[in-house]
Amino acid sequence: MNKRMIFGVTIIAIMALTAVFAPFVATHNPLAMDLSSEARLQGPSAEHFFGTDNLGRDVFSRMVYGARISLSVGFIAVFISLGIGVFLGGLSGYYGGWIDTIVMRIVEIMYCFPTFFLIMMVITFLGPNIVNVMIVIGLTSWAGLCRLVRAEFLTLRERDFVYSARVQGVSDMRIIFRHILPNAMAPVYVSATLSVGSAILVESALSFLGLGVQIPTPSWGNILTVGKNYIDYAWWLTLSPGLAILVTVLSFNLIGEGLRDVLDPKLRERK
Repeated sequence: MNKRMIFGVTIIAIMALTAVFAPFVATHNPLAMDLSSEARLQGPSAEHFFGTDNLGRDVFSRMVYGARISLSVGFIAVFISLGIGVFLGGLSGYYGGWIDTIVMRIVEIMYCFPTFFLIMMVITFLGPNIVNVMIVIGLTSWAGLCRLVRAEFLTLRERDFVYSARVQGVSDMRIIFRHILPNAMAPVYVSATLSVGSAILVESALSFLGLGVQIPTPSWGNILTVGKNYIDYAWWLTLSPGLAILVTVLSFNLIGEGLRDVLDPKLRERK
């Protein structure tokens, strides 16, 4: 495990623990408002680590609870896309023929639409809430994983151990799940890790535009939305969620690169 991967894992572990123990980490109620002039738009202080927003809410507490939203969306959306991508990619790569043709045409159709605008369109029809955001991101981001799994299956199905299993009368499902899939998952783990960061970015962008998590529920994206209106003199409203998104996405990318180095023996040999 290289130093960059250790750094990424450490940051994500801290973020995850913060999200899980949010009621104990947060110093204030993230929804509690104080509309007095003294409480609104306060700068960072010992009482309010990241200052307060335009409604007198503690930004640090909202950031802590916002971590729950961002990490939940990232992991659940990728879990959905992983399930679809591995299933369709495995069928396409193993059986080939008309199944491969149909799956690849669907993948090509998915690639014809700009993903973010497709998500925006679907969310507009379904309504903006966290459940819809998770599902839509997952249902629109599986195409890359599908092609990756298909490529691995096309290579592995021609290996000697697969031919040996067929000769012994092993069923297709057993060959797929016991022999091919475990050997095809290394690049999938890397891609899935990188996809978590992308899903967090998409959720933050949707929330920023008012199509994701809705106020007053705190998320990093809608905290940024509030901050843009006061960026001239309340810089902490933009800096805090911006840095959180940057560090989290960067950490997932570092973990993905580290996994690639660990799981790719050819890359290790070149190094």
